[in-house]
Formats: sequence, structure tokens, C-alpha cells
Amino acid sequence: QAQLVESGGGLVQAGGSLRLSCAASGRTLSTLTIGWFRQAPGKEREFVAASSWSGGNTDYADSVKVRFIISRDNPKNTAYLQMNSLKPEDTAVYYCAASPDSGSWRRASSYVYWGQGTQVTVSS
Repeated sequence: QAQLVESGGGLVQAGGSLRLSCAASGRTLSTLTIGWFRQAPGKEREFVAASSWSGGNTDYADSVKVRFIISRDNPKNTAYLQMNSLKPEDTAVYYCAASPDSGSWRRASSYVYWGQGTQVTVSS
């Protein structure tokens, strides 16, 4: 079992930056694929970014490519999502997810462990 706790959300103006953290416990992060998802009010949860267990392979949704960077510090058992050039449409609850299996990274059902989410609000 792994427990994930996100932090770093908040209110930021358009064009600003935030870094989300995902601290894992109960299981070594280096054995897990990490994904970030987000859910805006009235919308379905959507894929944002994912990283292989080593961090050597990453994937991004087209809407955040170039602006967001996923990374991980396995010795610290923590993953990150650096979000730059934020837009109002990035406003959502952001969730960290992890899986020991290499399923489809973009599919929420591929992930076994989920954090509680952290709110990101981007004002125009």
C-alpha cells in the first residue's frame, strides 16, 4: 500500500508558476509510475502528465506540454509537477496517482493509489 499526499496548490495570477509536490509513504516511489491528473468543476478528471519509475520517460497532455514539467526525487520519495505560464483554464483540483504496473499512463483506471488532491486556482 502507498499513501500519497499532494501539496503546493494555491491561488496564482495568470502567467505565474506553482510547484506541486506528491509525497509518498508506505511504498518506495522508485517502484511506481507516477501520474498527475486534474479535475475542474463539472468536468471529468483528465490526464496531465506521467513519469516512469526512473523518470527517464515522461508524457504530457497537449494542453500542458512545454509549460508543465513532471519530475521525481526517488531518494526523497517525492514527485513534483512544476507548472509555468499558468492559465485560468488550468484551474482544477490536481491529483497525484501511482501504479506499480505499466498500464496506459493516460488512463486514470491504470493507477492504483491516489492522493486527496490539491486546489489550483489561476486568476485572470
